[in-house]
Amino acid sequence: MNLHDLHPAAGSTKTRKCKGRGMASGNGKTAGRGHKGQWARSGGGVRPGFEGGQMPLVRRLPKRGFNNIFAKNYAELNVCQLNALEDGAEVTFETLVAAGLVAKKFDGVRILGKGELTKKLNVKVDGITAAAKEKIEAAGGKAEVI
Repeated sequence: MNLHDLHPAAGSTKTRKCKGRGMASGNGKTAGRGHKGQWARSGGGVRPGFEGGQMPLVRRLPKRGFNNIFAKNYAELNVCQLNALEDGAEVTFETLVAAGLVAKKFDGVRILGKGELTKKLNVKVDGITAAAKEKIEAAGGKAEVI
């Protein structure tokens, strides 16, 4: 395949309609906008979600719940996922990101107690459940909340 052989897939592109270029073009005079009215005007039309003055759907629906803007968003890891790290390693947010266990920026890391831990680790994170702390210490490691 060469650069001059490249072309879009069949049916994926359309030729654009040339508007307002005389009656012979098939789209002259009003250029497909019809006669007068809101949609015929330059800059005419309504904003997205406008329902002609009727109370919009988004305002008719009841409000539910509460969104706490101060809530912390923690990355949650189970104890069994820590087996991916080396034996005797120190587990911090930075080491978890480097190991690929935490994908993006969170407010911290919380370790949960699902699964078994086979390695001795020194865990320093923002939150550890009681079950997770017990399993880390049973494997010979240390669990510390920073």
